Amino acid sequence: MPQARAVVIDGFGIDNLRFDDRTVPAPTGREVLVRIDAVSLNFRDYLLMNGTYNPRQDMPVVPCSDGAGTVEAVGDAVTAFKPGDRVVSVFMRNWPAGEASAEMLAETRGGPGGDGFLVSHTLCDESALLTVPESLSQNEAATLPCAAITAWNAVVEETDLRPGGTVLLQGTGGVSLFAAQFAKILGARVALLSSSDEKLDAVSDLEPDFTLNYRNTPKWARAVREEFAPDGVDLVVEVGGEATLEQSLRVVRASGTIAMIGVLSGAIAPVNLPLVVMRRVRLQGVTCGSRQDMERMLAAIRHHGIKPKISHVFQFDQFREAFETMGSGGHIGKIVIDVSRQA
Repeated sequence: MPQARAVVIDGFGIDNLRFDDRTVPAPTGREVLVRIDAVSLNFRDYLLMNGTYNPRQDMPVVPCSDGAGTVEAVGDAVTAFKPGDRVVSVFMRNWPAGEASAEMLAETRGGPGGDGFLVSHTLCDESALLTVPESLSQNEAATLPCAAITAWNAVVEETDLRPGGTVLLQGTGGVSLFAAQFAKILGARVALLSSSDEKLDAVSDLEPDFTLNYRNTPKWARAVREEFAPDGVDLVVEVGGEATLEQSLRVVRASGTIAMIGVLSGAIAPVNLPLVVMRRVRLQGVTCGSRQDMERMLAAIRHHGIKPKISHVFQFDQFREAFETMGSGGHIGKIVIDVSRQA
């Protein structure tokens, strides 16, 4: 029987990531057999690996929620794809459109929803795949399912951002850089914060309208208001959590929106309630998006020629180095593992 190679977690900690050989499955019904070409890492994957994301995770489990690959075979009921098609995974595979239910949000691969995409071959229902835009490589496509769709929902689907509006973004990770690109195609003005001037220089091609090193200016809300948006910004894409929410509440305008996405600095944040209530601030939780949202996002990527920012590309057998890089926080944009390549 043909063999598939998977990376599995069989205990928390980076030393418990290992290769496992498996039989290549045969698709039936609406199933599609995908040869995975590339995956991208999210902070969620790193937290899963070290036991923070889900301390009760069933093991062994294949990590990574984001994958792009090539169709190798299809079940007899598949109509959307054929062998040779390039495909990318849909993060929320049971959320087709509209408002999400708890059940829809619970089914995500690479964790509580079962095995992810850090494997040479996997089966997917045809509804959990979309066609890769012609303008993107497989490495680029693999960055889209979690970070890009989260940024798309924060900037496009969950707000009323308009041309001339203002957006504040935190850091130079995948979500923030995708959000900068989506805000720009809407005609909005972008303020970008980072911990280093070197990182800000590295993303200057995205043409942010205002940049600030938050390590040099810890109380950055005042500086942003003074130099960029005197009345406050229309939208904050909040990825920091505990260490940043207070400043986000101070920088957003009255009746503005904070898209609550990440907890990079901690999951429990005190909330200055008068800043929320008296100024009618909207706190909007954002967890990825539906298949329909992703279809619209892919159409925008095709039309505008958007290119994901990739910081590092590792070979399949360098998976530990990839996770270490994610944990160090030194990347700019997305970290990719090229599953098609190994020593």
